[in-house]
Amino acid sequence: MQRYRHYGASYSSSLPSSAPVEEVQAEEEAYTEEEVYEDEELLIEDAVQDVVQETGGVNEEEVPQVKEEVTSAVSVTEAKTPPVESKNGKRTEGGGGDAGGGPKYSMFTWFVVLALLGVWSSVAVVYFDIVDYDSVIARAKEFHMNFSEVLQGKLTAYDTDGDGDFDVEDAKVLLGLKEAGRPDVGDSPEEKTVLKTEETREPVSETANQQAAELQGSERAEATSPDALTEDAVSDSESDPRPARDDEAAVPLPPLVEDHFVPDDPRDSAHPYVESAQYLTSSKFSQEAEPAVEAENQSDPPAEPEPEPQSEAPGEAQGTTEKQAEDKLKEKAKKKKPKLLNKFDKTIKAEIDAAEKLRKKGKVEEALRAFESLVQQYPQSPRARYGRAQAEDDLAEKMRSNEMLQRAINSYREAAELPDATSDLLRAALKRRAERQQFLGRMRGSLATLERLVQIFPEDISLKNDLGVAHLLLGDNKGAKKVYEEVLAVAPGDGFAKVHYGFILKSENKIAESIPFLKEGLESGEPGTDDGRFYFHLGDALQRVGDNSAYHWYELGHKRGHFASVWQRSLYNVDGLKAQPWWTPKETGYTDLVKMLERNWKTIRDEALAVMDQNTGLFIPEEENLREKGEWGQYTLWQQGRKVGNSCQGVPKTCSLLERYTEATGCKRGQIKFSVMQPGTHVWPHTGPTNCRLRMHLGLVIPKQGCRIRCTNQTRVWEEGKVLIFDDSFEHEVWQDADSYRLIFIVDVWHPELTQNQRQTLSPI
Repeated sequence: MQRYRHYGASYSSSLPSSAPVEEVQAEEEAYTEEEVYEDEELLIEDAVQDVVQETGGVNEEEVPQVKEEVTSAVSVTEAKTPPVESKNGKRTEGGGGDAGGGPKYSMFTWFVVLALLGVWSSVAVVYFDIVDYDSVIARAKEFHMNFSEVLQGKLTAYDTDGDGDFDVEDAKVLLGLKEAGRPDVGDSPEEKTVLKTEETREPVSETANQQAAELQGSERAEATSPDALTEDAVSDSESDPRPARDDEAAVPLPPLVEDHFVPDDPRDSAHPYVESAQYLTSSKFSQEAEPAVEAENQSDPPAEPEPEPQSEAPGEAQGTTEKQAEDKLKEKAKKKKPKLLNKFDKTIKAEIDAAEKLRKKGKVEEALRAFESLVQQYPQSPRARYGRAQAEDDLAEKMRSNEMLQRAINSYREAAELPDATSDLLRAALKRRAERQQFLGRMRGSLATLERLVQIFPEDISLKNDLGVAHLLLGDNKGAKKVYEEVLAVAPGDGFAKVHYGFILKSENKIAESIPFLKEGLESGEPGTDDGRFYFHLGDALQRVGDNSAYHWYELGHKRGHFASVWQRSLYNVDGLKAQPWWTPKETGYTDLVKMLERNWKTIRDEALAVMDQNTGLFIPEEENLREKGEWGQYTLWQQGRKVGNSCQGVPKTCSLLERYTEATGCKRGQIKFSVMQPGTHVWPHTGPTNCRLRMHLGLVIPKQGCRIRCTNQTRVWEEGKVLIFDDSFEHEVWQDADSYRLIFIVDVWHPELTQNQRQTLSPI
């Protein structure tokens, strides 16, 4: 041990540069030899003792021999490489790395070696995939989530607003920046309203406000073709309490945009509805937009608009302050986060949140499996069933599957039927259920769901407004009128109810009475009122009473994007099509059809006159409420691309001539018909429903004077045997001031710029 310490000290010590090298070496050598000899004697004695211990004893003759052997071993050791003089003038013993020599390499060398070992170890770990980094990250996230849950559980004791967790609002209360709020009275499980079960299972839905809290983002209102949305694709056994009557009573609604399945965000589309039979105008709005009730349009009963005072007295200032405080409370109520978790759901909040996170990320299949697992484990959990319904709803959109959507509808209902569902979840589930039922054309089922909602939440004006829309979708204007009268009785300033009530009055031909309701409803700017149909009908009503402000509203409708222009006010359009009021045969590309009509006009006329002379009632009076006065009858051969009954039996030659012109007979957004107008008839200014067609008028019997047609600001007259072509999506008006009837043949054709695929996939009108 003396030897190892000595060499370590001599290796590490530095000598003064002023001492002569030779003297230092001589002193060091003499000192070292003395120490070595002393150590040798100690080693020999130790070796002898070891031998004695191992053998248990030795002969005295063997002892000198052992000593000699040990001595010779030490001599061999000393025969090593002689000391080497280092660069700094100091000598070290030779022999690299054994016990008798000092370190051969510097600290830097060992550092480099260790660094290289670390690098290659890292390369080996990555290359041979020794460590599963995904599992490590997953465990870290799990720890973070569990830690967050534990921390949240600890802080729940400081929950002051009753929402089940500790958030910024609770912190403000603790810091004295805000007063503690009272939890809603009706949120306890004892006070929850239980939805009675019915014989059939149907799902439910969520409002746009709740979707904003749950989904963080939304959906554009798009729908699929009518073929993709037929009720035949959905099992009738799980539809409505009265499924047998759905097909009979539900009004068929053409879809919005044929290339998509379901509207992602119902908030983007207004309430579509079917106009009554008394108000089927040529500007009737066939549903290119699939009915998706606007979920955000009436989250809370809107406050009545109050006129602002011109000047404020002290009392008025105080009233204004109170009003502002009231408005803030209402705004806060609107922004209040919906409470979807009951007491039990809060105990499994972490699992619910994990499944919901998958759904929000678009991993719909994984989310559905997660929620289904939760429903199996916790069948009493309303939030788990509601989450499953939402996942099925999302998957139905992704798959374009009516069957999956029906499953979602059933799951919404199951969630709402559980006795401990919170009021917010109950409302959200049933409302979404009604919306999806409407999407599938199950109008009566949707009506029943909304009626149940109104019974459960009688003070909610928005639900009553939705109920009125459901009546309109069924063509039940009387039922809708009754609902909106009830709404306006308790909330006379409700713009949504006003604009719909005004529409109903106009459909009853109460033109003057409808104007203030339509106008005030549009001026309110409330959600659900900014709809092209209301601008259209307000302008139309103003025109009929001779008020030129009609074009002001048409201009507003155009600026809002509802109309292509002030003149072209059709609502179901294909963008990018050439738009002009009058066309020539060459511009249409249908010159063969025009030539055929003009060559055979007398044959067509004679068959029409023969039908008229029979007086069999085949010419049906116009029932579209377009006439100010007079008589106007029509005899239809083709409608929506199909023959109408046995109508061609009366005019076989005319139908035979048209058979090969599919641009006319296959026009699903047009008609082929005879039109007879008696003297003294005036047709109000109106527009057709779509820009996808052009209209041809072949003159058959035209009085010499008194008959004319205006399209935009250009007026023309008919000639016998000649074809006029115009785009009826532009405003047009007709006068018949002659002494005898006027008879023409109307042939609608596809707009020439529509592709073949568009002609096949556009919904009928």
